[in-house]
Amino acid sequence: MFDGRFRTGVDRVTRPVARALRATGLAPDHLTALGLLLAVPAAWAIATGRLGLGLGLLIASAVPDLLDGALAKASGRASIRGAFFDSVADRVTDALILTALAWYLQDTHRGHIFILPVAVLGVSLLVSYERAKAESLGFNAKGGLMERAERIVVECATLAFSFMMIPLLWLMLVLTAATAVQRFVMVWRQANAAGHRPPPADRRAFTRRPGYEAGPMSARWRAWREANGWPVRPDRADRYERYRNRGRPGSATARWQQRREARLTRLRDGDGSDTSVPARRRSAGSRRP
Repeated sequence: MFDGRFRTGVDRVTRPVARALRATGLAPDHLTALGLLLAVPAAWAIATGRLGLGLGLLIASAVPDLLDGALAKASGRASIRGAFFDSVADRVTDALILTALAWYLQDTHRGHIFILPVAVLGVSLLVSYERAKAESLGFNAKGGLMERAERIVVECATLAFSFMMIPLLWLMLVLTAATAVQRFVMVWRQANAAGHRPPPADRRAFTRRPGYEAGPMSARWRAWREANGWPVRPDRADRYERYRNRGRPGSATARWQQRREARLTRLRDGDGSDTSVPARRRSAGSRRP
């Protein structure tokens, strides 16, 4: 829900901040790592009952996570590695905060209510897995009532209003489960529309990396060696050229094929003037067959 309705407004606010951060030389991975590091003391503060300190540290860890994507776009450093690191850091942060809430509830409440944050964690991981798996198959699984941004907001509310912690956690569990159902239905419908055909990811053309040129394997290997500073010996260069020219008109292979076809044609036509090497050996009385 956050990505669909409020993403434009948030990008409008974070874009100038990202430009200012770009001048400092920070990389998006630095912000991601900072948010992950701040989540550790936030979890410790929550588990030990220092909810006010935990709230401040949780907000401090959420701010770098909000800015790393904007900085990646502003600096032109967006990469698959950065997206992977950011996703893993988000899952680790969720696990730390929700586990700390479970620890706090175990110390302050009786019964099995401490299982509630653990259940929220399990369903939230299911939501993230559904999106990752759907995108790997070429489908879209974004959206829902309780995505990660909404979960962070509810977690901050539970720390700010601790007397409402249990009802808010129940609300987060129900809405997160509804999000998991929403994404499952969304992908199910897309898969039904695709029918029995392969997934869209398999039907898409392979995207070659920049600088990739089609051609014989030998030519691509030689180009890669030259681009990386590997010396190419002249005899190998000639061998590459002979390999590339094999079977072409005028090459030695092509001339051999023409002579062979001509000899076979003469044999089929019954022409007795077969002057091939085996025929000359038989006429000379050679013992070779």
